[in-house]
Amino acid sequence: MSHRDVPGPSSRRSHNRPIIDESVNFPAVQATTQSSAFSRLSCAGRLVMVLMWAFWLSSFQYVFIHLPGSAKIRLPRIFWGMIARILGLQLRVVGESAGGIRSAKDVQRGERPIVYVANHCSWLDIVAVGGVLHTVFVAKGEVGSWPLIGTISRLGRTIFVSRNRQNTGKELHDMADRLWDGDDIVLFPEGTSSDGSRVLPFLSSFFAVAKPGRLEQAGMPKPPPVLIQPVSIVYDRLEGLPVGRSRRSVFSWYGDMDLTPHIWSFGQWRSMRATILLHPPLNPEDFKSRKELANATFNAVRDGAALLRQGLVPDAQD
Repeated sequence: MSHRDVPGPSSRRSHNRPIIDESVNFPAVQATTQSSAFSRLSCAGRLVMVLMWAFWLSSFQYVFIHLPGSAKIRLPRIFWGMIARILGLQLRVVGESAGGIRSAKDVQRGERPIVYVANHCSWLDIVAVGGVLHTVFVAKGEVGSWPLIGTISRLGRTIFVSRNRQNTGKELHDMADRLWDGDDIVLFPEGTSSDGSRVLPFLSSFFAVAKPGRLEQAGMPKPPPVLIQPVSIVYDRLEGLPVGRSRRSVFSWYGDMDLTPHIWSFGQWRSMRATILLHPPLNPEDFKSRKELANATFNAVRDGAALLRQGLVPDAQD
């Protein structure tokens, strides 16, 4: 059956569900499930399964976050890994994570927490990264007020930040405390999500927890020494075939796109793949300034994402 766009609400802009060019990667005879009754029913079933799974595991996590031990760190990865399976999202990992599960005592003995720094193009990045890494996310403050998603984020021990400079000290304090507790954290220093065809420049302010300046040092406890691990995320398979530029908006959520219609549109595809490329870690002490560290991290993430989009990172490296 030929490709057809899923109609969106009249209030949505046309870029929410892009017109699909059937000459790119997908032949006209390639069967897909979007815009069919079966695909809509399948999507509804997936969303019900996600809600059931979220309710069930959130009950356990609510208990674990009040108890000592590593269960509260391990469970979110299980949670996001199953969400990926329910959505039909295969997670391919290239490279090795420098992080792990450690305690506050491990950090005090000299083990370095990891600050993962990744590109950001979609809400799916949380599912992809959370499904392969034991980590804590740093999210904008309004996420905490979203129905269901806010609850899941808090149970996942997300660190919420705002764009108010007056709150910067407290937010850096929260991140430093988590690092001293042994947690690894994830940053998306583009400051917003992109269309998936490029990596936006990194804001050096996001690296303050790794290389604090004089003002941050004066207003917060000194964070432990950390390592920065650049991470490139690319959604590179859709229905088993390579993803071209015209189909990146199937995954990308950016600009003024509404979340619910995007999830509904995305959920009608049967299978897709995200590749997470883990680069060698960087030592912040090797860089003279925070800006140099941000630029080096950006270059690694940008170049890795470009290689993934071109299909130049073979499975043999997995």
